Amino acid sequence: MGKTLVTGASGFIGGQLVRELIARGDEVVCLARRVAAAEQLRAIGAHIVEGNVTAPESLVAAVADAQTVYHLAGAVRARNAAEFFQINATGVANLLDTCRKRSTPPTVVLVSSLAAAGPSSADRPRIEEDPPRPVSNYGRSKRAGELEAIARAGEIPITIIRPPVVLGDGDAVGLALFRIISGSGMHLVPGLARSKLSIVHVSDLVPVLIATAARGTRLPPAAETTVGRHAAKQVDPRGYYFVAGDQDPTYGELGRLIGQALGRRRTCVIRFPRPAVWSIAACTELIARARGRAPFAGIDKAREALAGHWTCSSARAKADLGFVPEKSLPKLLRQTAEWYRRHGWL
Repeated sequence: MGKTLVTGASGFIGGQLVRELIARGDEVVCLARRVAAAEQLRAIGAHIVEGNVTAPESLVAAVADAQTVYHLAGAVRARNAAEFFQINATGVANLLDTCRKRSTPPTVVLVSSLAAAGPSSADRPRIEEDPPRPVSNYGRSKRAGELEAIARAGEIPITIIRPPVVLGDGDAVGLALFRIISGSGMHLVPGLARSKLSIVHVSDLVPVLIATAARGTRLPPAAETTVGRHAAKQVDPRGYYFVAGDQDPTYGELGRLIGQALGRRRTCVIRFPRPAVWSIAACTELIARARGRAPFAGIDKAREALAGHWTCSSARAKADLGFVPEKSLPKLLRQTAEWYRRHGWL
């Protein structure tokens, strides 16, 4: 199948992708900041190269001879905006610049985020033609990474995937939500509005990433050229894909579904008004900064949580890539809860 590079391979999605690629027979190279963190992947046959997307010289060996590059390395938490941009934007530029120095650049699948596009309206999910309007430093940094890709699209075949919330087996971030509901029977919801969100399970996302490398459309050299008379309202959608399941629950409904997946008869949904959300976020951020750490639920996350609906349409991915979510959301949440229990995480 050829040599494949996966950055962010020791992460939740990256690890699942590596396992699937190796099962297919690919020769997989994993870029890892710490080799020890990727030992489980070495054990199943992956080659580990120590490197960091913020250190361009460390990328040369990883990129060499790769026919396909899946770029998943990124920061979802950071101490400040500059740190987000260094990893999520400059990191993309560094990787792509290394790729384009090759006589035959590899195909690059860049995993971005719905946050780079911004929240959706109440009446319909986001589609690829919608102009991006990120609301958080995280989202703006992911959009900046997309712009780095657009600037190099004439030299490298690149496709951008924008997943929404990703849940599934091995997800350490989603684990916190399951643990709170499992332990207390309570689900904390920021804001009083009943905003909807799209969700994709990692078992559905990974096959889409592989299909994108094989047959996805690529960013054209002028990927931001506007479309027809609707120049102010549309952008060129080629080279972008949203990938989400078919159900868009509210955050409150998601908590109840997780409670059911955990076997709870009832989950109490507790809503916090906007002023309380901002106050909690500010306190969380102050404590994290005093400790020199990135906040788990600081002001940046509050911006996203209170921005409204976060839904996206997978119609283009279904048409181009044959994407079909395998299971319903309740079944996938039960599968995830069972995985957590089986591995002693719950």
